[in-house]
Amino acid sequence: VQLVESGGGLVQPGGSLRLSCAASGFTFSNYIMNWVRQAPGKGLEWVSHIGTSDTNYADSVTGRFTISRDNAKNTLYLQMNSLKPEDTAVYYCAAGTAWGTFVAENEYSYWGQGTQVTVSS
Repeated sequence: VQLVESGGGLVQPGGSLRLSCAASGFTFSNYIMNWVRQAPGKGLEWVSHIGTSDTNYADSVTGRFTISRDNAKNTLYLQMNSLKPEDTAVYYCAAGTAWGTFVAENEYSYWGQGTQVTVSS
C-alpha cells in the first residue's frame, strides 16, 4: 500500500498550489480520502475529506481549498487558493473508513509521507 503526495513547494501569500496524492495497493474508491496537515511546532489538523461525492472542510480553509478525487486514476487532489502564511505545513494524504475529522495517524487505514507547503514572501 502506498500513498504518495506531490505538488508542494514555496508560494507567495495569495498564491495557489495543487497537491496530488497517488494511491496504490488498495481499492481507492472504497475509502474516504482525507487531507491532514501539521504546521511547524503544532499538532495534526484535519483539513478536508471526500467520500463518493460529499465533501467537508475545516473552517480555516473553507472557500479557499477544494478537494477532489479521480477514482479512475486512483488520485486525490487538493486545490489551494488564496494561500496564507498560516497554511504553511506538511500536508498528508490519508485513507479512512469512517466519516470524521480525525487528527491521529492511527485513526486512518493508510497514511502518506507528506509534502511540504510553505507560504512566504
